[in-house]
Amino acid sequence: MSKQSPVSKQSPASKHDSASFDHKHFLARLSSRPGVYRMLDASGEVLYIGKARNLKKRVGSYFRASGLAAKTMAMVEKIANIEVTITNSETEALLLEQSLIKTHRPAYNIQLRDDKSYPYILLTDSAGFPRLSFYRGSRKREGRFFGPYPSAHATRETLQVLQKVFRVRQCEDSYFKNRSRPCLQYQIDRCTAPCVGLISKEDYARDVHYSMLFLQGRSNVLTRELTTTMEQAATEENFEKAARLRDQIIDLRRIQQQQYVANSGGDADIIAAELERAYACVHVIYVRAGRIIGSMNFFPRYRLANSRQDLLSAFVSQAYLGEDKAASIPPEIIVPEVLEDGAELQTALSYVAGRKIKLSMRVRGHRAKWLELATTNARDSLQGHISNKQNIRKRFSQLQQLLDLEEPASRIECFDISHTAGEGTVASCVVFDEEGAVKSDYRRFNIRNIQPGDDYAAMEQVLDRRFTRLSKGEGKLPDILLIDGGKGQLSQAEKVMEKFQLPEIHLLGIAKGISRRAGQETLFLSTEQGPKEIAVATESPALHLLQQVRDEAHRFAITGHRQRRGKKRKQSVLEQIPGLGPKRRRELLKHFGGQQEIKKASEAEIAKVTGISTKLAENIYAYLHNN
Repeated sequence: MSKQSPVSKQSPASKHDSASFDHKHFLARLSSRPGVYRMLDASGEVLYIGKARNLKKRVGSYFRASGLAAKTMAMVEKIANIEVTITNSETEALLLEQSLIKTHRPAYNIQLRDDKSYPYILLTDSAGFPRLSFYRGSRKREGRFFGPYPSAHATRETLQVLQKVFRVRQCEDSYFKNRSRPCLQYQIDRCTAPCVGLISKEDYARDVHYSMLFLQGRSNVLTRELTTTMEQAATEENFEKAARLRDQIIDLRRIQQQQYVANSGGDADIIAAELERAYACVHVIYVRAGRIIGSMNFFPRYRLANSRQDLLSAFVSQAYLGEDKAASIPPEIIVPEVLEDGAELQTALSYVAGRKIKLSMRVRGHRAKWLELATTNARDSLQGHISNKQNIRKRFSQLQQLLDLEEPASRIECFDISHTAGEGTVASCVVFDEEGAVKSDYRRFNIRNIQPGDDYAAMEQVLDRRFTRLSKGEGKLPDILLIDGGKGQLSQAEKVMEKFQLPEIHLLGIAKGISRRAGQETLFLSTEQGPKEIAVATESPALHLLQQVRDEAHRFAITGHRQRRGKKRKQSVLEQIPGLGPKRRRELLKHFGGQQEIKKASEAEIAKVTGISTKLAENIYAYLHNN
């Protein structure tokens, strides 16, 4: 099968019609070949995308007289049109289906947020002393890659184990080349200090070899080699070396005892799913080189899932099928259920990865234990997730009572300002609804053109920018606008709400009390008579909800501020001067030798540099002496 777009044929039924959908007429001329179908509502929005071995039978099953689940019937009632693309095979239909789902993100298909690039451990060769490092990005870089790993945490945890057991360096090459004495890592026995020649290239290469065996999952081979070397060192009466090797063997065995270890040392993802009412959880255990290195919970939205098999099939399709995910597909994916489309999924996975992928549905031994562990985690995580959702809904109900609102409030937006002495001011906007944090609606705003440290002006600017966008239809209006601050901040919000004529939004300020301790906050509700202070008990669920939203806004703001401040401090001051491009910066540095000398120069001396006009010289001089 070539990696080109599937050969397809578009159905003539493609015009949107708001009238009732005539499924009998449509089915009468529908092909029985494999393909993809797209169900659309009266406005032309895609409701659901599916694939079929036999389009006529599959699409016809949605319109049978009985046997449909209530949630499926609810979707069918919205159908105004169906578009069809015929493909050569079911595998091509599966690949096209996932491509279209990623493009249209239909409401009734499974929704996953999994577009990240996976991290790797990179082994690079530098001056005879290779370095192990965390790496995320293109794999075109020179070196040997190990992974991918499911998360940055799992990757760094593995690097910590390697640093402790084998002491291979992980420092930057620039740091390594400029050492004149051992660093702290050597002092705490996490490095052998190759930078200052305290270990020979031969001994260091041996440690690198052991690290590679560990990363490849060849733990048995590694243990045998270490044992043989230890016995040889003891025979030669090199007891210090023998003791160090003994400690390495003990560390390795302790690591192995903490988890199930595969004799084959392979890579696999173990996937289990649980369904309860409208909620779903998929738990994935990641095994790399025969070791469990991490796990992850997914709580996808999938309105049409009627069984764990449906959920697993949809999850595997969306999580692994895609050209950008080829490198992250492990050689084996293990699921607890026999999937109806298992054969097609396995073929599609192998096609995308460009190598053989095994989809295992009946396993025994240590892999069955992994599945049991994944199933237990999926079940417990789903119960915790449902409990948390119910708790949040209860808090929203308590908030409505606390504020004496006539209608339930189901969406809160909270704004916070973060800066360091006026530098790098960033405003955050976080959104919560009855399902919890809506992270896709989070926004950050870089605040500009205000007096440094003026939080009131910053708040007014961010609210003006936010509601300008909302007034254009970009997003949803909140029921409650929560401001991290007291009466002063609240007054800025009142100005903006008056400008946009949004009296239906309730304005609420949450100010830290005199002690600035959690539970002693003061709430201010904006009313026509002015800010009204609201007394609230420390144990109130409504207060806990507001604290949670406020704390999340603070976290999001300070993270953005640190990123902005860090980026600015990494930049040369010359990069911030308007009109001074890379070529002119190079000429300046070449002429004066450094930034300090440029700052000491007069306007006339700066104007002598090639490419620098008198006007630009004035701007450079003014910027360097006024900032």
